[in-house]
Amino acid sequence: METTKRYDVAIVGGGAAGLSAALVLGRARRRILVIDAGAPRNAPAAHMQGFLSRDGMPPSELLAVGREEVAGYGVELVDDTVTSLEQISGGDVCSPVEVAYRLHLAGGSAVDARRVLVTTGVSDHIPDLPGIRERWGRDLLHCPYCHGWEVRDEPLGVLGTNAGSVQHALLIRQWSSDVTFFAHTSELTDMECRRLDARGITVVFGEVARIVVEDDRLTGVELVDGRFMARTAVFVRPGIHPHPDGLLAGLGCHHDDTGFVTTDRTGRTSNPGVWAAGNVADPRAQVITAAGAGSAAAIAINNDLVQADTDRAVRTDHGLAPSRPQCEAAPRG
Repeated sequence: METTKRYDVAIVGGGAAGLSAALVLGRARRRILVIDAGAPRNAPAAHMQGFLSRDGMPPSELLAVGREEVAGYGVELVDDTVTSLEQISGGDVCSPVEVAYRLHLAGGSAVDARRVLVTTGVSDHIPDLPGIRERWGRDLLHCPYCHGWEVRDEPLGVLGTNAGSVQHALLIRQWSSDVTFFAHTSELTDMECRRLDARGITVVFGEVARIVVEDDRLTGVELVDGRFMARTAVFVRPGIHPHPDGLLAGLGCHHDDTGFVTTDRTGRTSNPGVWAAGNVADPRAQVITAAGAGSAAAIAINNDLVQADTDRAVRTDHGLAPSRPQCEAAPRG
């Protein structure tokens, strides 16, 4: 790819949100580039759950099918990483100069795009304990809506890692009556202890030493003092951070107090030519939710490009000032 190669839309991230958007925009006859680093959040999981008509499908299979579908509409796919993103023209959505962006890739090339959609997802920060990373997405789990059915009625554990861990344990209780909450380094309030007890959740105090694995299966949790609690799966609520950090900040896109970019209901950021969809903007989004957000963003982007194309035609053919009523819809704060 060369620096002068230009697209209608560059999509950063080729997961469910990015490929869904690419499908819509490809069918809208736009010139689309999808840049994907090849590191999906759900790669460790054997199956994807809760996606209507795709329940139980391996995540890698969903992506392979999606890439094949979008390629059929002329969408270009590149396996690379965007290292930086800069605005090279425009700036005001009401300006007669259309916004455009340059994306620099780790491979050394750069591409230009009239609009950008960022769907890069999040990074999960989990405790640095022996056995955890090896079991992540297998029997060391985070989302009960994704994995709860598969471990229903089994002896489950919940590892206390942050302020939301107690609520996470109360949620896990929906799938099993045998739930143990490992406080680990957390300090519980009296009210939290009462709530856990009211739901029949056993609380184990003491720091966790490791997750015990035998014959490639999680068998329990060992504490620093030597105690062992048999469990067949353990849930943890990870710290979640948008990935990669800082990609949108350089464009002046507004973020909330937790570091996630803020958007309007179509995914448009405070920078008028940049959209965001999926976990990078909504940490709670599941695969099917992210796909829907990507589709909604794609429709909004195409409508925006139609308006820009019409404004350009009016200026060229009639010498009239453009009308951009959607400039008032850009998100604030």
